[in-house]
Formats: sequence, structure tokens, C-alpha cells
Amino acid sequence: MRVKYYSSEGIVLAKKNYSEADRIIILLTRNWGKLHILAKGVRKPISKKRGSLEIFSRIRFSASQTKGLALITEVEIIDSFNSIRANLKKVAVAYFFMEVLGRVLHEGERHNDVYEITLSYIDKLRCGVKLGKLRADFIYKVLVSLGFWPKGKEMNNPDLVLEEVIERKVNSIRVGKRLLS
Repeated sequence: MRVKYYSSEGIVLAKKNYSEADRIIILLTRNWGKLHILAKGVRKPISKKRGSLEIFSRIRFSASQTKGLALITEVEIIDSFNSIRANLKKVAVAYFFMEVLGRVLHEGERHNDVYEITLSYIDKLRCGVKLGKLRADFIYKVLVSLGFWPKGKEMNNPDLVLEEVIERKVNSIRVGKRLLS
């Protein structure tokens, strides 16, 4: 991406501590795909951006490109999904969704359909009762959308197929299965 200044809407997939007061935020954005963006000073207790950059929050942000990572200049929360955060099982499934997306998507590849699928499944998670089925359906939809699985073909073991696609174990599968059983 060679744009100097840009803004978009996105979902926070993950965050990693970087230096003393900064964090690298991994976002799935509507316009730019998966991005790694540096949030300067966000780990300081007085940071205004701190609460907006929580995992699986939907945000509107502005960033400027530097020589290295892009820097977040502004961030506004669109939806923090508080009703999901109040239920441990739903939080586990939401974290699973974010981990799957973080592993399956590549930096800078634009996938509007995956962004829309993610928003719809997080919305379904708010009122969802059959979390195990919701989880399996999410894997199926994402893998079909990205071309890793043929559309219309039944997927008997979504977790196994997912691990074959990303060629490693997904950490939150174990937690999700234990909570949902």
C-alpha cells in the first residue's frame, strides 16, 4: 500500500505489545484487507485510543504511512459488542473468529466478502444460542469465500480442514470446544 494517508472501517483481530508504550494492532479493514498498524502510546494509562482498540471491536480509523508500519492517527469506536463481552462462551467464539481470520488472511489482500461475513457472524453471535454450529458455519463460509473449500460441498470436520489450510493448530479451538460442550 503506497497511500500516504488513509482511513477506513475495520475490526481489531489482534494486538501485540511493541516497545514500552506502543502496540501493533492487526486489523481486518473494509477497504485495505488485513493490516498491521502501529498505535503509538496506546499502552499508557492516559491514552485516549486505548479503549477503542480492543480485540473484535469495530472501529473507524485514520492512519498515515511511514517508512515502516503505518501509524494510527485517529480512532473512533463504531461497536464494542458489549453484549458479547458479557458472556464467556460468546467471547471465546469471538476470539476464535479473530484468530481464524488472523491465520487465514494475508497482509494487504482485500476481501470485502470476508469482512461482511465476519460482521454478520459477530452480529449472529449477539443472539446466538447454538454457538458450536455458528462456529462451524463461520469456518465453512470463510474457507469457501477464500477459495479453500468448494461451494456446496459438505464439511464434516471444520476444525481439521482449517488446520490443514493454515498448516498449524489453532490455539483457541481447544478453549472453544471445552466451553461449548
